[in-house]
Amino acid sequence: MVLERKKERIHKIAVLLLYLSAAFALALTVFHYKRFLKKGDDFRAFLLYFASFFFLFFAIPCGLIFILNREPFQFLKEIGCTLGSSKKGFSIAAIGAPLAVLAGFIGSRNAELRRFYPFSKRACRGPKKFMAYETAYLFLYYLPWEFLYRGILFFPFVSALGLIPALCLQTILSTLYHIGHPDSEIFASLAAGFLFGGIAYITGSFFYTTFLHALVGISTDIFIYRRDYKFSGAGSR
Repeated sequence: MVLERKKERIHKIAVLLLYLSAAFALALTVFHYKRFLKKGDDFRAFLLYFASFFFLFFAIPCGLIFILNREPFQFLKEIGCTLGSSKKGFSIAAIGAPLAVLAGFIGSRNAELRRFYPFSKRACRGPKKFMAYETAYLFLYYLPWEFLYRGILFFPFVSALGLIPALCLQTILSTLYHIGHPDSEIFASLAAGFLFGGIAYITGSFFYTTFLHALVGISTDIFIYRRDYKFSGAGSR
């Protein structure tokens, strides 16, 4: 019985991985932001990109989990969709929050990152548009990102391969997705992969890594927005 359940679980994970292979191909081609940018409006382009990322790496995988599993909520819990060890999680989040903001501030001083972020320059035309953009960034991009890398592509492999190989796997994949970004960010994503993977493992949840990861990225955008756009009128470019 135990062996049958293990085989069934492997089969379900294999189906998810097969889907994710196709999803990555679509995300890097048909639904890549460069294709959306051809229409000229980078605000609309990146909202479409975030929405595509959400459906490809969160909504559809969740749908497959509910279709494939007799106890889908248990499976979601096992891949980190839970508060987990909340005492550890909230403590790490509280300690990590100021460090995440500091990382965002340091990143915002990097000339290469300032040219690259925020993704949408039109979002910097006004505070309401900027806030709408960052909200979409959080829920449509950062949440599915952590669900994917610190959830589906991490927890199942901890039990199958061991902690270190699982950490390496999700770190390699998440770092490769940053190809085309500034070099400093690629190296930062390498370190963050191990750090956030470790936090997910300690807490049993990807919610705390979602908070910290998003805080770094959104803080970077906010500092750049305030420095280069808010008082200069440059957002109208």
